[in-house]
Amino acid sequence: MAELGHNSAFDVAVIKAQFPALQQKIYGDKPLVYLDSAASAQVPDVVINRMSDFLRQDYSNVHRGVHCLSQRATDAFEGARAAVASFIGASVDEVVFTKGTTEAINLVASSYGQLIEPGSEVIVTELEHHSNIIPWQLLAQRQGLTLKVVPVLEDGQLDMQQFELLLSPKTALVACAHVSNVLGTVLPVEQIIQKAHAVGAKVLLDASQAVTHRVVDVKALDVDFLAFTGHKVYGPNGIGVLYAKAELLEAMPPYQGGGEMIDRVSWQGSTYKAGPAKFEAGTPPITEAIGLHSAIEWMQGVGVEAIAAHEDKVLTYATQRLGEIPGLRIHGTAPQKVSVITFSFDGVHAMDVATILDKTGVAVRVGQHCAEPLHDALGVSSTARASFAAYNDFGDVDALVEGIKLAQELLA
Repeated sequence: MAELGHNSAFDVAVIKAQFPALQQKIYGDKPLVYLDSAASAQVPDVVINRMSDFLRQDYSNVHRGVHCLSQRATDAFEGARAAVASFIGASVDEVVFTKGTTEAINLVASSYGQLIEPGSEVIVTELEHHSNIIPWQLLAQRQGLTLKVVPVLEDGQLDMQQFELLLSPKTALVACAHVSNVLGTVLPVEQIIQKAHAVGAKVLLDASQAVTHRVVDVKALDVDFLAFTGHKVYGPNGIGVLYAKAELLEAMPPYQGGGEMIDRVSWQGSTYKAGPAKFEAGTPPITEAIGLHSAIEWMQGVGVEAIAAHEDKVLTYATQRLGEIPGLRIHGTAPQKVSVITFSFDGVHAMDVATILDKTGVAVRVGQHCAEPLHDALGVSSTARASFAAYNDFGDVDALVEGIKLAQELLA
């Protein structure tokens, strides 16, 4: 099916038809209702076809050959970098391709972290994914730093008063989610960045859950580092993005050594390329980058704002309907949030409910969603999470509600 144009009316049926995985039935006759896009969004035909075409016709390594296929591959790979830069308002020399958000954050911790003076402080929040906790714990141990944590209010908002109290001239870096992967809370990142810069600190945003729901402009934010991953934005896994200001990339030492990142190698010492190349050792994820490019084009064709507006309507409807179910508790009711609803039940384990939902065809995520400290703060051991994307509609919400009611009857 052809891509939607910018001026096309938002039609969920047309959008859903572009995703082959959503056309299937599971367990024999159950239409798949996919509500796990915060973990990995499904992939449209246009992305699958673009990656397949590259593998069939243009597959080669990049930057290393003068033959036709290498030149095509290089053009497509660097075209993907340019598309990503445009998508987030960056310059092409500020976009580093990684395996995902996790590697992007580890890159900053391992490389830029070497430039942080011992005795300094790094601030994170209770909302963070483990990928934005563990790298800083490891850095703190290596570098002699102190890790400080901003608490979350009862409704899922960040406690900005406590954040301001934690900031000091010792703060070297603030690393926080743009949007919580568990609660859907949209953090006031503009304020966070301004206040952190006021004390001389740099800011890293984990934007994995933001770029798929909102327009993100790194220059307007004036953020120092930003990371996101392809499989959240209707693209493949195995590809991520690190944005870093050019002057920071220039100052940072290499993250890994090997091919592609070198300028000259000798036994007396080696020199390294500038910009993103310094941090892309070895053969990069070429096919995946091309897929990410196609996914970004697909999102822009539909319209990021149009997707967000649709998801907000689905979120409002889902919040109302789930709120009517006795014994169900929604975690995260901040006024600014994206289309994620995380919930638990009185006297019923979320895993049991999710298992029954699966048998009805409804796919949700269950567990701690790589955010164990947040679950400790919430006082729950496990939650279920329904996350909605461009291809979800009110009917999907109704299927979720009916599945939950069935589960409660069976588990009573």
